[in-house]
Amino acid sequence: MSSASDPASAPSELIDPAQLERAEQAVRAATYEGRDPQHLVTAVVDADGLVVRIGFGRTVGSHAPEAVTGLVDLIVLGGPTHAFSLSRPSTRADAVRQGAPAGREEVGLREWLHGLRRGPHSELVATFDTRVERVRHLPGSAAKKAAKLAHSLGYTPVAHESFYVADVAGPLLPGELERAREWGQSLAADLRARHAGRSQTRSL
Repeated sequence: MSSASDPASAPSELIDPAQLERAEQAVRAATYEGRDPQHLVTAVVDADGLVVRIGFGRTVGSHAPEAVTGLVDLIVLGGPTHAFSLSRPSTRADAVRQGAPAGREEVGLREWLHGLRRGPHSELVATFDTRVERVRHLPGSAAKKAAKLAHSLGYTPVAHESFYVADVAGPLLPGELERAREWGQSLAADLRARHAGRSQTRSL
């Protein structure tokens, strides 16, 4: 007499918890690289969706702003605070003499913004700056100035932030990289919420 076993009643294969943990660790250790169609920015993202590293193919001084606007929902602009505001050719030259990377004296964020056409524009703008720790409590911010200039050109500023460095040549102070990541995540969350709100409005 023969009998057929029901596959549904057969015991499932046991999974080794240690093997599962190793697999999860391997996934979390993996990174994924992506870039925009024009290869302006390359981002390396981990399995949790956190940006591990960002590389810029071109600086603001070597790329026309018209090619950047109109392609994105959010433009994030950043630069160092010089003399309590956006940098100028003279302050950038002075920064190079104090140890900042050479070759960036001519064009900075101020000049780049002045190259943008006036709006209205649909793109949102977020701005950030770096500031030397010893002037943390002094007034003036390149991020705030950049936001004002962007607003005068017809953009809608949505956020600005300052991050602190030890000196002109850096590096970032402890904890600032993590704070920058959190700020970037908050920008992304805000943008997703805006998109969800628009989608819900269209469906009503």
